[in-house]
Amino acid sequence: MEEEKQAKEAPTENPEKGKDNIIFIGIKPFMNYVTGVVMQFQNKGQDEVIVSARGKFISKAVDVVEVAKRTFLKDENIQIRDIKVSSEQFENKEGKRIFVSTIELYLVKP
Repeated sequence: MEEEKQAKEAPTENPEKGKDNIIFIGIKPFMNYVTGVVMQFQNKGQDEVIVSARGKFISKAVDVVEVAKRTFLKDENIQIRDIKVSSEQFENKEGKRIFVSTIELYLVKP
């Protein structure tokens, strides 16, 4: 668990901006994340939002981005600027070294 927390707290591309614009995808209901992305652009005035996920939540992250773009932000012309994929390595409870895939989707308002 500690490794998961450290992985989520990895520095972003713009550390001076803070982490207000990062949405971490997990076990919450799908629409909570869509709402979070929409609120970042509309209510908080962000120019860039990062949607980040690991492992089995990667497909959920892609769906969140697509629903937010196509349904709720279609008038704002939100674009995917970049997609970063990687993997993280850590030891599980049994002491076995495992790799978990990660994705970061960078959404920008032109």
